Amino acid sequence: MKKALFSLATALGLLAVSHTASAQTATPNLNERQRNQRARIHNGVANGDLTRAEADRLKAREAAIKEQKQTAKADGVVTRDERQDIRHDENKASRAIHRQRHDAQVRPNK
Repeated sequence: MKKALFSLATALGLLAVSHTASAQTATPNLNERQRNQRARIHNGVANGDLTRAEADRLKAREAAIKEQKQTAKADGVVTRDERQDIRHDENKASRAIHRQRHDAQVRPNK
């Protein structure tokens, strides 16, 4: 009986620890934001608002932010400061997407 209770307690403890660790690295808002910005870039290419070079630069910027997010998650905890830095870079990327989509350059043969 004691052995069964010990096993159950151990299993519950491990479950609690793994749930806590995953919650500390969860970034659902950042993930949604990245999907949204990738869609904005894709739509800009599709309707001719972005040239290929502009789209490539914006995609590279998004890839760098993704790498930054993975680095932040590497130690198991995404701190408030790390989230703030990522959010700041996403804000800058969002403004860049807007600027590039609304400048006078258009892709030929849209």
